[in-house]
Amino acid sequence: MADWIASSDHFGGVFHLPDVTMAEARKRAANAWATLELRGGWGGGAYRQVPDLVAARFGKGARPLQAACVALAEQMAAPGLLIIEAPMGEGKTEGALAASEVLGRRFGFDGIFVGMPTQATSDPMFDRVLQWAGKVDPHLPVGLLHGKRMFNPQWNALQRSIHFAGIDDMGCEDEFDLTGPSQTIRPAHAPAQWFLGAKRGMFMPITVGTIDHLLYAATRTKHVMLRHAGLAGRVVVLDEIHAYDVYMSQFLHEALRWLADAGVPVILLSATLPPQQRQSLMRAYLQGVQGRRDVELPALDETDGYPALHALTVSGDTVTCTTRTAAPWREASRVAVEIVQEASAGSPDPVVGLLDGELRDGGCALVIRNTVGRAQRTYQALMDRWGDDTLILLHARLTTAARAERTQKALELLGPPGGEISRPHRLIVVATQLAEQSFDVDVDVLVTDLAPIDLVLQRVGRVHRHVRPGRTRLPKVYVTGIRTAQDGPPSFPPGSEAVYRRYPLLRAAALVTEAVGAGGWSIPADVPDLVRRGYDTTTHAVPETWLLATEAAHEAWRTEQQARRHAGEQFLLAGESNLGAPTLAGLHDRPSGEAPSDDELAAVVRDGPETVEAVLVRRIGDCYYTLDGRRLGPNGDVSGSGIAEEVIGAIVRLPARVTEAAKALEPLPGWYGNPWLHKARALCVDDCNSVVLGDRRLTYDHQLGLLENKA
Repeated sequence: MADWIASSDHFGGVFHLPDVTMAEARKRAANAWATLELRGGWGGGAYRQVPDLVAARFGKGARPLQAACVALAEQMAAPGLLIIEAPMGEGKTEGALAASEVLGRRFGFDGIFVGMPTQATSDPMFDRVLQWAGKVDPHLPVGLLHGKRMFNPQWNALQRSIHFAGIDDMGCEDEFDLTGPSQTIRPAHAPAQWFLGAKRGMFMPITVGTIDHLLYAATRTKHVMLRHAGLAGRVVVLDEIHAYDVYMSQFLHEALRWLADAGVPVILLSATLPPQQRQSLMRAYLQGVQGRRDVELPALDETDGYPALHALTVSGDTVTCTTRTAAPWREASRVAVEIVQEASAGSPDPVVGLLDGELRDGGCALVIRNTVGRAQRTYQALMDRWGDDTLILLHARLTTAARAERTQKALELLGPPGGEISRPHRLIVVATQLAEQSFDVDVDVLVTDLAPIDLVLQRVGRVHRHVRPGRTRLPKVYVTGIRTAQDGPPSFPPGSEAVYRRYPLLRAAALVTEAVGAGGWSIPADVPDLVRRGYDTTTHAVPETWLLATEAAHEAWRTEQQARRHAGEQFLLAGESNLGAPTLAGLHDRPSGEAPSDDELAAVVRDGPETVEAVLVRRIGDCYYTLDGRRLGPNGDVSGSGIAEEVIGAIVRLPARVTEAAKALEPLPGWYGNPWLHKARALCVDDCNSVVLGDRRLTYDHQLGLLENKA
């Protein structure tokens, strides 16, 4: 890192031998350092307890969970692992940020890395971390780390207020306005230019990004040491950890071992965490601390309390596991649960009729579908009934700009009380799993496809999420994507089984069927028991008539899980077998290569079919146009005002079926000098926004997003 800094343009050559002195070297270094504006996080100094740290940072008194997070962080004898389990809307994020500051200041870590499941969840978290950082230190640099960060309004506001005199030798990942005054003007919280170069994002003192950047530190890849160097001085906070499947969990466990080996404190957050998953995470961290595969985890104090906190620390030879519970911020409420039978061929008609009755007098609803196709069909059917003014459609096959705009609109209309925009009389948001995590909306009615029980409960967390004066409606959840049978197990849409597999769906269906007969769930009081029962493989816990089908589904699921676990192990940096090795010798063998983009990075640490992104541009005759019709010329030139932003806003993720054909796509000639677009794939569509790629016809509809049909 020192060599990298010294190689920048700010350290020019010395042309006269008499100037080669230590005094002159110190002077040159001081001038360069001042110009680079590099700094760490909140700095050293002894930790001082504050009566209410949460109130000091967020302006509201600490809730019981948040106070418990701070208290437990203050009691930990050494940097360790802290797991926070609490319902949706309980304030886990604020508690984790406060605890990270306590751990950082107590043990000498001067910043944090916050890892989120997706780019969509990283953006709202960045906004929250930015506000928190302003209270910690008005000049604390804060960075956002994912491939679409230029569409985050807060990040854009930071970058557009900066003028850089030039780009350093390694190049910059973002594009900046190089007009204006000659000096560098950097506002509060904007990271220094040096941090924005390629492969340097993890060095920013306060960073929010997708968890892929952390998981990539657990792989055998080029420059992996840079990620370790960036993480070594940070407190690591990982949210929504229940969202990672068995393949990604291999990398998460490996990352925990390396973080523990480096003495890095880690905070994990989840609303719904199966007990066996919690134990495996703690075991991985303990393996890293002790440097061996076989470790003995002290017995956890099993508790029915919820929210709950678990802390693992190692001081000398003493391993301590501490469990604390906190009173919930608000009392449990009864949520009615009903099953809406799946219509033939997946028709959305039952949902249309259901919402017609529920929203006749007004109200806000969220409809979550397990696949993009189901979401598009549901939106179309609802649009015929309600019109597009009452609807918002959100899924992964919208262009980047459209998805960002619609997400922001939904959050503004259905977010916490007290916003600048009044809550609509009637609104329906139709979404895929994008609405499952870190999506702070509050609805009256939830319609959700069946999913594994922890994910269903995540979705339930969007119903009556905030306390609103005068609310009289009772919360309701309607479960779709299931067709029950009189004398056998239910059936599910093929798309749902492809995403989640049959066995977890059968377990969830049994719990949902039980809830219908019992009058619903008490949320959040019932959450821990439901999650435990949904994942306790020692018993199938399904009706007797489902037993044979469930056992067969379980065997197929178990075999697949083992294969996916093995598939991930081959990419691990070291794995359990190399714990405690005296050197790093051998870790360069079997490298998986370097991932220059988010697509390649995700392909290593995430399982599933590989997909790629492309920029949609119109080609009419010999000329190119943006998706909205602005002329780009015969080479696709993007030098005009706002043209590059509009072009890159038309990025869309392509279906997996066309991945191989899409890999042959290249940038337009006019993009090669642009830092955003010089590696982008251009997908040229006709004046109807349609193109044949491979054996599929892709058509972009401005309301529905990307449509896929056989060519």
